[in-house]
Amino acid sequence: MATVTGAQALVRQLIAEGVDTIFALPGVQIMAAFDAFHEYQDDIRLVHVRHEQATTYMADGYAKATGKVGVAMAVPGPGAINAGSGLGTAYATSTPVLLISGQIDSQSLGRREGQLHEVEDQLDVFRPLTKWVHRVTRVEDVPGAVHEAFKQLRTGRPRPVELEIPPDTLAATGEAETIPAEEYPPQAAGVDEIAQAADILASAERPAILVGGGARISGAGDEALQIADFLQAPLMGTQDSKGVVPESSPFYVGTNYASVGPADVVFPDSDVLLAIGTRLLFRELPDGDMPRIIHIDIDPDEIGRNLPTELGIVADAKTASAQLLDQLRETSQPRPSDADRIAGYRSDFASRMRALVPPQAQIIEDMRAALPDDAIVVSGVTNIGYWSNVFFEVREPQTYITSGYFGTLGYAFPTALGAQVGRPDRKVIALCGDGGFMYSPQELSSAMRHGINAVAVVFNNNAFGASEWDQTHRYGGNFIGTDLHNPDFVQLAQSFGAVGMSTDPEGFGEMLEVALNADAPVLLEVVIPNMMPPFQIVE
Repeated sequence: MATVTGAQALVRQLIAEGVDTIFALPGVQIMAAFDAFHEYQDDIRLVHVRHEQATTYMADGYAKATGKVGVAMAVPGPGAINAGSGLGTAYATSTPVLLISGQIDSQSLGRREGQLHEVEDQLDVFRPLTKWVHRVTRVEDVPGAVHEAFKQLRTGRPRPVELEIPPDTLAATGEAETIPAEEYPPQAAGVDEIAQAADILASAERPAILVGGGARISGAGDEALQIADFLQAPLMGTQDSKGVVPESSPFYVGTNYASVGPADVVFPDSDVLLAIGTRLLFRELPDGDMPRIIHIDIDPDEIGRNLPTELGIVADAKTASAQLLDQLRETSQPRPSDADRIAGYRSDFASRMRALVPPQAQIIEDMRAALPDDAIVVSGVTNIGYWSNVFFEVREPQTYITSGYFGTLGYAFPTALGAQVGRPDRKVIALCGDGGFMYSPQELSSAMRHGINAVAVVFNNNAFGASEWDQTHRYGGNFIGTDLHNPDFVQLAQSFGAVGMSTDPEGFGEMLEVALNADAPVLLEVVIPNMMPPFQIVE
């Protein structure tokens, strides 16, 4: 065994697990770890930020863009709690993020002395936001604790974890051996379950398919499309699934989001629904009978949680879908083309949505035209972000990022920075509102410091727009607390040394192309009126 400090044991095990980047903000309880990052800087990159919320947001974006684990580090108490929104976002979107938190000295734990940054029972703070939490207080236990964290991140549903280490443990010396990383096979479905699912689908008159975030995470897109082709079934998605299949596919009929989606037409017209890696949560369901549901999900708690399920299959989405496809091919015949019916669903939904909000549709179409197919879009909690969940045509995997059901205002820009760090070969843009962007304008400093040339598109209506819309249409125009006083966004960007630009919706597409070609971080302001969100439809 090697004689190392706890901090060295930590960093060496992170490297052994394949970590090449960590997002962090320094502080007294974790300075020994920063010294170890300095020692191993040829093997692991430290990206330091200006607010702890950005540590986990960036780790989340990094993980979603690369498929690898995103790692963040912060001091205990206020630092770790600041990182909580990023953990919650990762939890909601089933993203593998590890937060390493400092602690107070181990001899003071549980004594309520009021030590710097002390939070009593800090592990309990993070239990609702994570899959697993753990504290390690001995140097020799550090590699095993990190290894177990990665096992939790790489098996089952990939939700975030939190590991905390006191400063005296990081600074202490002991004997610790680095543990080799492990690969964990995906969970397959039972043979009988697959046979039953294939029988139900083969006998269905009009089957349909819904893919969710679990399908995207496991990479089940090819299998889902081949099943759709075999069954001649329309395929729908959710905001979390965007990118699992090319949305230009003739089988893809649209994305269900908030109170809009093709499900309101497809469900009543279908007798069996194959749901792959989705929570099956809808704000509204169409009238009439629901189809029989076959539900594949890695998380047994999701089976039957939101809709009654005839057959639940607990398995990895890609593995089970491949098993199902093989079984269908062995026991039944592919169906004759039903392309006209499927195309009808697709065109009906697209035309209904475009007629509902033509200004937003045009902005998003212009954005799609300006972006390369492999560009990464981080859809923020803002009007164009909402409608991008519906309109934006995603063409490649791991190129569309959302905060899922957490709806995290302010996450888009730092998340885009993390995605850009993970994929420096790609163009990355963040769709921000003026309200959300001002949660983290200081991260322009981080972008400049680390050469992270992402584009922040700030749609500026000088308001918390969705809330102002709500006040307009549900509360009789009783406006209070929704108007905003903003800086000059162009000058704000320039004050950090970034590129600042401003335009209106008509000039957006052209200006976005210019922004994408800049060799620097860019803030592109788009001045817009307040517009209707998809969860507050007024016709």
